[in-house]
Amino acid sequence: MLRIPFISSLFSSAPVVPVLRLAGPIGAVSPFRQGLNLSTMAGTIERAFATKKAKAIAIQINSPGGSAVQSMLIYRRIRDLADEKGLPVYVFAEDVAASGGYLIALAGDEIYVDASSIVGSIGVVAATFGFDKAIKRLGISRRVYTAGENKVSLDPFQPEKAEDVARLKDLQKDVHETFMDLVKERRGRRLKETKEDLFTGEFWSGKKALELGLVDGISDLRSKMREMLGKNVRLRLIAPKRGLFGRRLRGVLAHENSSTSEGGFVPPSLADDLISAIEARALWSRYGL
Repeated sequence: MLRIPFISSLFSSAPVVPVLRLAGPIGAVSPFRQGLNLSTMAGTIERAFATKKAKAIAIQINSPGGSAVQSMLIYRRIRDLADEKGLPVYVFAEDVAASGGYLIALAGDEIYVDASSIVGSIGVVAATFGFDKAIKRLGISRRVYTAGENKVSLDPFQPEKAEDVARLKDLQKDVHETFMDLVKERRGRRLKETKEDLFTGEFWSGKKALELGLVDGISDLRSKMREMLGKNVRLRLIAPKRGLFGRRLRGVLAHENSSTSEGGFVPPSLADDLISAIEARALWSRYGL
């Protein structure tokens, strides 16, 4: 007897688990390549939760972090839909779920890792360079005109000011407290009593993260879903809808406002693109990847 796969799948009683894959730095990576952000992931997340016969949502995360805002926006969208649809969410970390990557992982009702995954980095960082001495040696003067005395705070081409650093640290403290509060809210009593401070920005192996209560177990997506829902469970990858044309123009559209007075497009500089790529590479290399 011949069977038509599409027709048979309509009447299958096997549980379905949509799978979302969130991989890469969070926020802008380079002028022509976006990392994870809500605007590019919202439709994919919503399609996952709209999947018929879904019994749960599985999320694979492999991210060294990035934008605190985009991390929180993605987290909130997942939690809002989970509560609206009444579906449990299971998160599976791959190489890294650190900083903003771990913040997104908190959207899971349960978090699973590999024993060698890198987990944690519950902190906030801001990094830049200081070029003021270099341009002085080259005989270059910096000319900046502003309305607002703090408009060029922490300008890398001007000497660092103690009051600018103090303002930045106050801002970081607020963001850090929001992150810590979310960890306490989502992990609650699962956080183990330990002398180690979880919120210093330190990161751990998946095995140690389990001991600390930051995650719920050591497993992979397929094994855990089969264990929970049976060997007939169907894992359905929900991929972003991206056409070739859209991929090529995303960076251009993001820079529509960077134009000349005559309306001509000003492409991002190679230096900007290179610096962004280096920053993205630095995020990964911090965890030995």
